[in-house]
Amino acid sequence: MPKTVVLHLTGEDPLLADIDQEPQPGDMFIKVTNMRKRDGKPVPYLAAGVQAVIFPWHRITFIELMPSEEERSQVIEFFRQ
Repeated sequence: MPKTVVLHLTGEDPLLADIDQEPQPGDMFIKVTNMRKRDGKPVPYLAAGVQAVIFPWHRITFIELMPSEEERSQVIEFFRQ
């Protein structure tokens, strides 16, 4: 099942994308699918119909792994009253 990530590329605004599996320490690149801006709009520099994009690690500042709905329901969040 794909996992949603926030991809922070060097010199660009963060983007949302899906990955099939979490990156491993020995990986030379990351392959993402369904790339979009954080507001859901398409990324302007991608051609129409692009299915996947491969980024080398030197282009990536960091990646945020977002929890799935199932994982989110298992987390107890703190709140104030």
